[in-house]
Amino acid sequence: MSDLTFNKVAGAVLATGLAIFGLRELSSGIFADEKVEKPGYAVEVAAETGGAAAAADVPPDWGTVLPKADVAAGEAVFAKCQSCHNFTANGTGPDLLAVVGRKPGSEAGFAYSPAMEAFAAKQPIWDYEHVYEFVKNPQAYIPGTKMTFVGLKKQEDRINLIAFLHTKGSTLPIPAPNPAAAAPAAGNATAAAAGNATAPAAGTAEVAAAGNAQATAAK
Repeated sequence: MSDLTFNKVAGAVLATGLAIFGLRELSSGIFADEKVEKPGYAVEVAAETGGAAAAADVPPDWGTVLPKADVAAGEAVFAKCQSCHNFTANGTGPDLLAVVGRKPGSEAGFAYSPAMEAFAAKQPIWDYEHVYEFVKNPQAYIPGTKMTFVGLKKQEDRINLIAFLHTKGSTLPIPAPNPAAAAPAAGNATAAAAGNATAPAAGTAEVAAAGNAQATAAK
């Protein structure tokens, strides 16, 4: 390589380096970070709880809810059970005629699971409360039962279903109304709602306190 060619290459490399250096300095001057004169304060905001807590799902006062229940709606809910149950004969599940008030695991000719037989040994009848809890989540209430149905999650559906089943040969009388029986559950729901209402107020107080502290620091 001749001296002239070497000088040209060296000059080009040097010019490129100077150009890169100049652009970096120029961009640093334009986009330089500015320090905040007065630092702010981080304020943590509590996550929203989604409103008042739902009332506890406990068995209702049967003497109050059954006379007012929608039997037709209960019959519609029973359509979910008809693939296994009817009121004339055993099928995949036992015949449910007069099931409300009947002893668990006692329908003639049906092969019950050991889990249901164990339940029947300690529970004399299918009363309203036990039917209510069982149809809510069969596998959770009697682990090992043959009933694999996922359950009725809405309380209204369970009440209406029980009212419908009661019309199918039940000998279990509807008890007299006792509204006081539901009072503890209502009280718990009210307390939970009050707790949720207090939480946002506390969060607001924390934000206000942080603002006051910031104002004091600025003076």
